[in-house]
Amino acid sequence: MEFFCYHRDRPGSLELRNELLEEHWSYMDGYAAEMIARGPTLDGDGDAPTGSVHIVDLPDPAAARTFAFGEPGYQAGVYRDVMLRRWRNLLGRTMWEFPGGDTGGNRYLVLGLGAGQAADLEVPSDQDELIAYGPLLSDDGATWLGTAALMRAPDPDTARAVLTPDRYADIEVNRWQFGGRS
Repeated sequence: MEFFCYHRDRPGSLELRNELLEEHWSYMDGYAAEMIARGPTLDGDGDAPTGSVHIVDLPDPAAARTFAFGEPGYQAGVYRDVMLRRWRNLLGRTMWEFPGGDTGGNRYLVLGLGAGQAADLEVPSDQDELIAYGPLLSDDGATWLGTAALMRAPDPDTARAVLTPDRYADIEVNRWQFGGRS
């Protein structure tokens, strides 16, 4: 089962986040075989982290909760909240298999929170810039709750356009970059 996990930083936690960076990476190294994508969201300038995205393939929702809430930054109070949802990998690949590589261009997390009827369940026809794409689902996988995409785009508005705007209660776009050890 695939899961989308988004830890959002608590204001004023950058120093603590930086202190725990090696612990965070070591923890994530333990999940390397299960990792589909990972990386921080960044402020508007791309200078400071604002959160941490991980897409993982784990056996069940209990294992996903262990992953999300056992993370050292979460345990130490770096994050203000955690979004954890079932996810379906519609591209069928990891971020490391993205043909565009891990550098060059602007990268974004596009997160659409659902409102009613499911939307954007098919991969957009122009998928060359998609790094990861799929629906956010309830724990049992039966209910559509939104859509999450990681992508390369020239600007936030272009990234936002990957989702059908009137089908979501909210669409947020955050700068994002490939994560992990350098």
